[in-house]
Amino acid sequence: MAVDFALTWDYRCPFARNATEHILTGVDAGADWRVKFVPFSLGQVHVEEGAPSVWDKPEQDTGIVALQVGVIVRDEHPDAFPSFHRAMFALRHDRARKLHDRNEIYRLITEHDLPADDILARVDSGEALQRVRDEHESYIDSHSVWGVPTFIAGDRAAFVRLMNRAEPGSDPTESIRTVEKIIEMLTEWPDLNEFKHTTIPN
Repeated sequence: MAVDFALTWDYRCPFARNATEHILTGVDAGADWRVKFVPFSLGQVHVEEGAPSVWDKPEQDTGIVALQVGVIVRDEHPDAFPSFHRAMFALRHDRARKLHDRNEIYRLITEHDLPADDILARVDSGEALQRVRDEHESYIDSHSVWGVPTFIAGDRAAFVRLMNRAEPGSDPTESIRTVEKIIEMLTEWPDLNEFKHTTIPN
């Protein structure tokens, strides 16, 4: 039976990249998961008290354009989304490009044979920003989400940091085992609230 869960993301977070890669690797290998990728603005949750929100002043945030583009591709070009989603993380973390550089994002969109002018027009219209805001606020209200990457299954949610990546071509066995263990702990072991290593293995 298919397993349903969600994962929050912001392209600035390397741990969101790690979790996303494991999920996409598992899905590519045929894992029976129905996954919803949920945009969550790290810029918004770090707005100082009294300062304007990212929703009111999106130009103040370095990650919100990329997040909006990701949502448009997710919703309107779902076949291209997995590859594009990986590439957006790579743009930031492997290629060290700026996520607010529209030229870089435009180039990446066109590399995936997607309509860059149309997608960025949806960003400029405010439509994409409203989608991001609605989902961001919805999961705060429903699951008290406060960061990325958060795994969400049913009425439970947990912030999870995975230390290893699953780059293209990786053996999917470990990715499937990792993700399914997280979902099992989330849904079947509610007594566990926090489990954090005191040191990070080399």
